[in-house]
This record gives sequence, C-alpha cells and structure tokens, in this order.
Amino acid sequence: MPDAPHTPDEIMTIAAARHLRDCDVCFVGIGKPSAAANLARLTQAPRIVLIYESGTIGAKPGLLPLSIGDGELAQTADSVVSVPEIFRYWLQSGRIDVGFLGAAQIDRFGNINTTIIGGTYEKPQVRLPGAGGAPEIAIAAKRVCIILKQSRRTFVEKVDFVTSCGCFGDHRSEHASTTVITDLGIFISDSTTRELVLSSLHPGVTEKRAREATGWDLKVSRDLNETSPPCSEELVVLRDLYARTALAYGTSAGSTSAE
Repeated sequence: MPDAPHTPDEIMTIAAARHLRDCDVCFVGIGKPSAAANLARLTQAPRIVLIYESGTIGAKPGLLPLSIGDGELAQTADSVVSVPEIFRYWLQSGRIDVGFLGAAQIDRFGNINTTIIGGTYEKPQVRLPGAGGAPEIAIAAKRVCIILKQSRRTFVEKVDFVTSCGCFGDHRSEHASTTVITDLGIFISDSTTRELVLSSLHPGVTEKRAREATGWDLKVSRDLNETSPPCSEELVVLRDLYARTALAYGTSAGSTSAE
C-alpha cells in the first residue's frame, strides 16, 4: 500500500496514463509525458508501443529517460530506426495513434509554446528548449495529449510563441481531438469550436479554482465529472518508477512532488 496520499503531480501523471489505451502506438515526449506513458505500459496498457524521436520503437525503459538519446531507450526497444524513418513512415503516414507532449504555455485552442517566454524571439526573457519533433507530432498524430501544470502563467489568452499548432481561431484544423491534463483537471477540445472545455476536476479541486488558474473565459462541460482518485497499484508503480530513476540519476530525476 502507498504510504502517503497522492500529490497533485501524481494525479496529473496518473490521469494522463489512463488516457492511453492498450495497443496504442504512442509518440512520447521526454519528462511528464514519458512518465505517464511508461506508467500506462506498466499498468493498464501492457501492449502499448512507445516511440521516441531518436528512432526507438517499442521502448520499455526500466528507468525514465533523461533525453531522447538515453541509452536505456535503445537497449530496451524492439527496434531502432533512423529519425527520418520515424517521421516519414510512422508519423506522417498516420501510424501514430497518440502524440504525448508537454508545454510551457497553452491557449484555449491547444496551441503550444515551448520556445520563449516574454520579449522577442531574438531577445526573449526566457529561452525554452524549443520545438524538437513536437510541431509534427501535434498535427499528424490521430490524438494529441498534453500534460502540464495549470496556472495563469501556463494557461494563457495568447501564447508568446506558437511552437506547435493546435487551432488558430477561425482557422481550425480538422486533425484529431486534443486532451489536456493538468494538476487540476482534464480538458477536451470541442469537436465544433475546437476550444478546450473542462470535462473533469481532480478530487478536492473546485470549478472556481480551475477558472482562477485559466487566462481566458473557461468553458465548462455540462457533464462535469470528478476524476477517479489514484488506486493503490497506480501509486505504487509510479513511485517505484521514480524511485528507481532517482537511484540511478539523482533525486531531481525522481521527484514526484509538485513544483
């Protein structure tokens, strides 16, 4: 049995893992997306195929990778192919069921910023890691799942830079639905307006709190649900995964507490 109640960080990761289905082909980002995807692999989706940008297919890491070039991915993969093959054959040809991404900022239409905060592109206040393969994943995967902590700094009226496209106002794409999972709740893109709608609140979180942490006039589903709390197995497996990672790489790599 877990020895402590779940944290907001843990329920965010667990709720994201539940979004994945057994036998999904999932293009995984590093960080929280990787933690959620591997938790799913170790619990309800054992036949999920995890693909990383470096060319690893069917990776089954025993530790959370620190980057797409982490040797743990290649050592545990079913196959390793070239990066062009990953994008041309797997992603661009429609073989990816779900793209799993992180973000620094997101707007109501699911546009993602992982490039700069404040200032201009040439002289930002903060320069972020950048795009990587996220722009292609965001437009080519059948479903898109985004995980990030929610506040008015991350849920913004207008992103400082559009790194990966969701839907631009009236220029709405026809690509797959977007699900955003935060430490407060779950948001799903409306099939008509493409705007993110609050569909579920995590236990103990109020609608007022979710609105206060959103930089736009948040739409709320008429059928607003409460997220099921983490079960014992989910917490034990997630904490063990982080503990093994921390033991191998250091405590910062294995923290599950909220920042």
